[in-house]
Amino acid sequence: MKKFTALLAALAAAAILPVYAQVSTDSLKAELRKKLPAESPPIDSVKKTPYGNLYEVVTGGEIVYTDDKASFLLVGPIIDLNTKTNVTEERMSQLNAVDFKSLPLDRAIKIVRGNGSRKIALFEDPNCGYCKRFERDFQGVTDVTAYVFLYPILAADSVDKSKAIWCSADPAKAWIDTMVRDRLPATAGKCDAPLEKNLAFGQAKHIRGTPTLIFEDGERLPGAVSMPELEKRFAEAKAKLAAK
Repeated sequence: MKKFTALLAALAAAAILPVYAQVSTDSLKAELRKKLPAESPPIDSVKKTPYGNLYEVVTGGEIVYTDDKASFLLVGPIIDLNTKTNVTEERMSQLNAVDFKSLPLDRAIKIVRGNGSRKIALFEDPNCGYCKRFERDFQGVTDVTAYVFLYPILAADSVDKSKAIWCSADPAKAWIDTMVRDRLPATAGKCDAPLEKNLAFGQAKHIRGTPTLIFEDGERLPGAVSMPELEKRFAEAKAKLAAK
């Protein structure tokens, strides 16, 4: 009798708790594919979150959320009120991280200032106004090695300008002349520039805009940033690498 009473008590306690069905993330992904428009980007992953009955869905370089029946899509960040953190933003930072050692640096213009101890990769378009503003401010930053990946995505002549820069006798000088002094190389590029490879690499990493900055610790930052913010990011990257 005591065992029966204990069982009833346990069942009663369980009844007042939210119960979420355990679903296969593969089956949930398949259900989402059926319900989303055919032209939707591929679903990279589906993962249960610790928040209610929400599942994280990574698609097209973004994070959205759904339930265990794929009955809705929730667009927007999750804010953890206990830790006061933007969970979605932190997760995106993890997903967007790029192993610096995996970058094809032979396809970038290398620019060294000072002792070159701090490394950064820059995906930029010669027609990008924000890139020009960043590059003009960036000239005052020292002790840095910048790897500039020509990433012509903004205008019809971005490819021609990028090729002219890459194929010049001194690509680093040609890049700075173009972005800082508005002086494009006088002759057209007549070499095998790695522009298509850069575009393929960037698209695989969901790099959609210029400038995109990648720091040595793998953190990616879209858009032109102020130099104080850049110095802060360099310091954070150094601390993160030192802690490994």
